[in-house]
Amino acid sequence: MLQKVVALLLVLSLLACGDATPNNPYPASEAQQDIYYNAFAIQPRYLDPAKSYTTDQTAFVMQIYEPPLQYHYLMRPYELTTLTTAQMPQIKYFDQNDREVSASARETRVAYSEYIITIQPGILYQPHPAFAKNEEGQYLYHVLTTRDILGIETLSDFKETGSRELTADDYVYQIKRLASPTVNSPIYGLMRDYIIGLAELNQQLVQVYDEQTPEQQALAYIDLNNYDIEGLQVVDRYTYKVKLHGKYPQFKYWLAMPFFAPMPQEALVFYAQMPLIKKNITLDWFPVGTGPYMMTENNPNRRMVMEKNPNFRGEPYPLQGMPEDLTKGLLADAGETMPFIDKVVFTLEKENIPRWSKFLQGYYDSSGIESDNFDQAIQAGGGQASLTPELEAQGIALLKEVQLTDFYWGFNMLDDQVGGYSVKQQKLRQAISIAFDVEEFIAIFLNERGLPAQGPLPPGIFGHAEGVQGINPYVYNDVNGRAMRKGLDEAKRLMFEAGYPNGINPATGRRLIVNMDVSSRGDPDEKARFAWMRKQFDKIGINLNIRATDWNRFRAKQEKGLIQMYFMGWVADYPDPENFFFLFNGDNGKALQGGVNSSNYNNPRFNRLFNRMKNMEDTPEREKIIQEMTDILRKDAPWVWGFHPESYLLKQDWVHNININQMVRGSMKYIRVDSQLRAQQRKAWNQATYWPILVVVAFFLLLLLPLIISYRNKEHRSVQKRFKDK
Repeated sequence: MLQKVVALLLVLSLLACGDATPNNPYPASEAQQDIYYNAFAIQPRYLDPAKSYTTDQTAFVMQIYEPPLQYHYLMRPYELTTLTTAQMPQIKYFDQNDREVSASARETRVAYSEYIITIQPGILYQPHPAFAKNEEGQYLYHVLTTRDILGIETLSDFKETGSRELTADDYVYQIKRLASPTVNSPIYGLMRDYIIGLAELNQQLVQVYDEQTPEQQALAYIDLNNYDIEGLQVVDRYTYKVKLHGKYPQFKYWLAMPFFAPMPQEALVFYAQMPLIKKNITLDWFPVGTGPYMMTENNPNRRMVMEKNPNFRGEPYPLQGMPEDLTKGLLADAGETMPFIDKVVFTLEKENIPRWSKFLQGYYDSSGIESDNFDQAIQAGGGQASLTPELEAQGIALLKEVQLTDFYWGFNMLDDQVGGYSVKQQKLRQAISIAFDVEEFIAIFLNERGLPAQGPLPPGIFGHAEGVQGINPYVYNDVNGRAMRKGLDEAKRLMFEAGYPNGINPATGRRLIVNMDVSSRGDPDEKARFAWMRKQFDKIGINLNIRATDWNRFRAKQEKGLIQMYFMGWVADYPDPENFFFLFNGDNGKALQGGVNSSNYNNPRFNRLFNRMKNMEDTPEREKIIQEMTDILRKDAPWVWGFHPESYLLKQDWVHNININQMVRGSMKYIRVDSQLRAQQRKAWNQATYWPILVVVAFFLLLLLPLIISYRNKEHRSVQKRFKDK
């Protein structure tokens, strides 16, 4: 027994002196590899680029698929650049007589426009069994039986793979898929209004789908090569045209989104086989792309792994950036070939606490900041948020960027009380806007992570103004170039001029009552937010009645115009002012036209300017119109201009080239890790503490020692007695 105790102490001593970190969740063989580790909390549902629209999906999709264009990783305002194209698309405009007109031509003169897109030759798809052929040139896995896939449980179980060159036809095929009833793309409703013939193609495909048997429908496949439309044309192997109704300059932004990534028909034929579908080997599970990474493990209940695509052509890291990028080290790899990382490992972490703990232990390379750990990560001082000394000591860095997002409190302009366009109605909304202390809201509920909005355009969007021009003069005063919220005296004066002195409604002789509808999710913090909002209205004598309901009921009331005020947010689809100003276009009214204009704002002068601005190029003339539109909105105040939220991201010292960019979704190729430094830091941060075990063992040893000695003495006397008896 004594020998066993000594052996245990020896083992513990060896462990204490070794290099192992017992809590490391990754294999020791990965310690020196260029791998990026992160967590995901939401299991992605679709990895088909024609369906993927949410951030949790595009975080994977855009590492694998390549649309024609991408956003520059570093430049601001956001700037489109080439990805698979040889140059930026050539855009031509034509009148109703097929005569070409200039880009500056009025929208009414443009009958249709053409986007001529030329891709680079020599781009290859990732290795995939869909491309595998035998010596006779026949596809190996396009006609599979149940017997053929015995032992096949995942894509990597197929012995043979193949590849081929990317062609213009693959891009055209994908655009046709947007109209297919087997796909149900979320952007079909928008694109059918622009891409000529797409709506008619949908009608044909719906008819074909309806005539299929249930077994055929389950395969979710229609050969789209059998259908041609006017709006799509393959010019040659590397060039294709997209033809649009009228003038729609924002189409170029869609060319940087996954919906317009290429799709090889071989992949669709391969996945449209029932033996594979039954094993969940589908396009939604295993993408097929030309990008820097390919999906090699998809277990959304545990982890998802992407590895470097061996067929990827390589891409140079950007040579240019913003002035501050040089000091940030974001140009240290300028011109170097990407991607830098060999493998990306995402582990499922539904709970914030274990995710945060693993980041602090060095097992995740970056992390967001939740409210639970905000105080542990961030300290405020002098109006600026900075890292706590503990995190700084670990070499962790904080990255911040204002999002292309509006959160706001809107007025229903159809309402007789808070809506309307008279001077008195304007002043009522302006008074509420002044009393609504957005800066305080950001401080209390967002931990200072937000920028008070001065209008609809966040920073990074063309037309967003800085300095004095960027200050809303109806809510703020200009104090040495800084926006300072007007005092309550000004708000009360406006209330008086609006016909509500001290908040009294002359029609009732009592305080004015305003109803605000909100979508409620049962958030435990809602009660505090609602109390805060009531306090803002109380400052100017208004009673706020908050009507919380579920999302469906909230939307139904909006659609019928049965609200006075509401709270909502808007996230940009693309970085163009049109994507924000169309929320105020009279033709997009929610209640009357079923559009996205939830405030039902309808100012004829604004509408005319919007129709002029929306399809213009980014010129000084467009900027001037944008400023005029912004001034109209500030005066009419259809919204209490809320805030643009700010993203906070933490990165470890060994991670390089991370840059928060809301538009760049394929960001993994830019990131570089120092795996040697990571291994050293992990070891230093995760030293096993064995002394408590040693103390406990020693304590029990001391307790057992008298018994051991007594036992050994007894055994010794027994041996002596047996010897004497002999």
